[in-house]
Amino acid sequence: MKFEIPRAMKLEHEELHGMLRKATKEPGELGEAAISVAKLMHPHFIKEEEYALPPLGLLRSLSEGKVTPEMAEVLAMTDKLKAELPQMLAEHKAIVVALEKLSVSAEKAGKREYVEFSKALMLHAQNEEEVAYPTAILIGEYVRAKLGSR
Repeated sequence: MKFEIPRAMKLEHEELHGMLRKATKEPGELGEAAISVAKLMHPHFIKEEEYALPPLGLLRSLSEGKVTPEMAEVLAMTDKLKAELPQMLAEHKAIVVALEKLSVSAEKAGKREYVEFSKALMLHAQNEEEVAYPTAILIGEYVRAKLGSR
């Protein structure tokens, strides 16, 4: 079974990454700070795309009471997220530190759009920590309980 990241989340990720790509092309300290953020974000983003966010695609079906045996395939993802959660959160902390530096550099360069971008990306990370990751883990636990899987 294929698990799709909810479209709104996928679009938000694409928008944030597009803005980061733009920032990496800025000259001087601002561009360097953006490159530092990008280097931290890329491997983290791959993990999110691989196993942290796809389980969220089951939310609508699960909320409608639909649980199928094929959904058990999500357990590999949610179990991995649960095991990797401390690392994912540590990566967020490092990304936030880099974003704070990006914000300072943007402020110095008079590039308010990147200050706002930094704040938006920090809020995005917080949303993942407080909502998306726990929800993905709960999806796994719910599917496991409904299907009687171990």
